[in-house]
Amino acid sequence: MAPSGSRSIKRGCQRVLYWIPVLFIAVIVAWSYYAYVLQLCIVVYLLAYHVIFLMFVWAYWQTIFTKPMNPLKEFHLSHSDKELLESENRGESQQEILRRIAKDLPIYTRTNSGAIRYCDRCQLLKPDRCHHCSVCDKCILKMDHHCPWVNNCVGFSNYKYFMLFLAYSLLYCLFVTATDLQYFIKFWTKGLPDTQAKFHILFLFFSASMFSVSLASLFIYHCWLVCKNRSTLEAVRAPVFRHGTDKNGFSLGVSKNFRQVFGDEAKYWPVPVFSSLGDGCSFPTCLVNMDPESPTSSNSASKSSAEGRHQFPSKPLRESQSRLLTSTPSWAENESAADKERKGANNPGMTIENEA
Repeated sequence: MAPSGSRSIKRGCQRVLYWIPVLFIAVIVAWSYYAYVLQLCIVVYLLAYHVIFLMFVWAYWQTIFTKPMNPLKEFHLSHSDKELLESENRGESQQEILRRIAKDLPIYTRTNSGAIRYCDRCQLLKPDRCHHCSVCDKCILKMDHHCPWVNNCVGFSNYKYFMLFLAYSLLYCLFVTATDLQYFIKFWTKGLPDTQAKFHILFLFFSASMFSVSLASLFIYHCWLVCKNRSTLEAVRAPVFRHGTDKNGFSLGVSKNFRQVFGDEAKYWPVPVFSSLGDGCSFPTCLVNMDPESPTSSNSASKSSAEGRHQFPSKPLRESQSRLLTSTPSWAENESAADKERKGANNPGMTIENEA
């Protein structure tokens, strides 16, 4: 009982400590609201400020309290499969069992050694782009990273919210910096009255400008990840497919990569509501090692076909994925139907994987 009790106390303390970064951000934001609205109090700017502030808080709230999605039960081992796997001592025999189970599942990524990706702690076959979070102690679909500033895993269910949180927090800091600049200049030119507001205006400018720099770099980096359809983990270590490592394996082109995260309907892009495509367990995959946005991709694809590169088995796409691969929205595509057919005829080497 004692060891179990001490573990529970330790786990409880850890949960409290994990909330400290979130509370820090909440205090900073609450103080910035007080300093801007009550001390600076520029009536002309207040309407725009509150719109940005509310969108920022909404996106931040969604990022914190949206639970990360876990693999569907079809990826979990049945009781009989668990017993069979535990009864085998040899790694090759266990892999044979896992390969048999994975045969009917949309799993195409492998470990660096080419083995089926299996989580011992969750006792499940990992879907593509799924990883086990040591902090949450569970497998997260399309895991990007565990963020201490939101005390949550950023993955398939809340990655759009995280992007909007970065965008609106950056916009918030830039807006505060720009509108506070004239009063900051007056502080140094002795043109600002010596009141309590003086401290708030000075510190507000410094904190907003410093956060702007760090947020801008982080936001630009994640915009690049969205355009390439990679997670932070995949940027550090490229996913391994049956034909080998391919850093651009999930990239479908900038417009389709963007829609995979933000959805098809433009009216939902700036709003922190879920609109991402797919189910988080399977993803359409481009079978070209080079960047599909590169003009030399077709030459590389033709060469790989000539060399007899192994092709993935065809499986029907879910509706959202099928729409992602076949739809051509007007905001991103201006080609006529004839141009598209001619372009497809000129690039026979580019293939798209159909996953269940």
